[in-house]
Amino acid sequence: MSSGNLNGKAALVTGGSRGIGAAIARRLAAEGADVALTYVHGEEQARSVVAEIETKGGRAIAIKADNRDAEAIDQAVADAVTAFGRLDILVNSAGIWRAAPIDALSLADFDETMSINLRAPFIASKAAARHMGEGGRIISIGSNLAERVTDTSLGAYSASKAALVGLTKALARDLGSRGITANVVHPGSTDTDMNPADGPHAEHQRQKMATPRFGQADDIAGMVAWLAGPEGRFVTGAALTIDGGANA
Repeated sequence: MSSGNLNGKAALVTGGSRGIGAAIARRLAAEGADVALTYVHGEEQARSVVAEIETKGGRAIAIKADNRDAEAIDQAVADAVTAFGRLDILVNSAGIWRAAPIDALSLADFDETMSINLRAPFIASKAAARHMGEGGRIISIGSNLAERVTDTSLGAYSASKAALVGLTKALARDLGSRGITANVVHPGSTDTDMNPADGPHAEHQRQKMATPRFGQADDIAGMVAWLAGPEGRFVTGAALTIDGGANA
């Protein structure tokens, strides 16, 4: 199944049981990497992704880890290293969406958004970096809404993804001397079960795009695989947007 770009590499993808995370896990495996993926509730979906990778000749494991739990994140990194003997690629894909205007946004929803979308990538990146050497990659999944807030009710979500850019730039500076890169991929509207292309808000989103169609999870996975591979070695501290021109 391998193209060979990531042969001998090991990856951990948080939130890898469905949607963009699952597409990334499959693509990294297709490039030759051993892949660990985390899940919270979707054990059956996670096992399905693992089985699909194994059927095609790859190596994969599923790890239950809640991104709100720092110890669980640390343990997921340790489990990936134990399973594969190394860790070269971390993809921070797990995330949540809490939408409400500022006068209705609860502190609990704001805190949970920050915990999962920002704090967890910090914890995972810190843990993963201990095991990475030259050629290590940290790739976080942000959002085009970090760069341009096009609607109301995005205070928590957009803030968390914008802060993720700042964290990533800091990681690039901290880890660059060790040959480890850190980047953010900003998807726009992508056809997943969380935001289907035939959903009630889909047409409103399409109207904002230069190319008026939803992206596919494989589009995002392709960019992540490129950053993880040899051709992405000189890209670090960058935010790369894949949104059909919504932010153009």
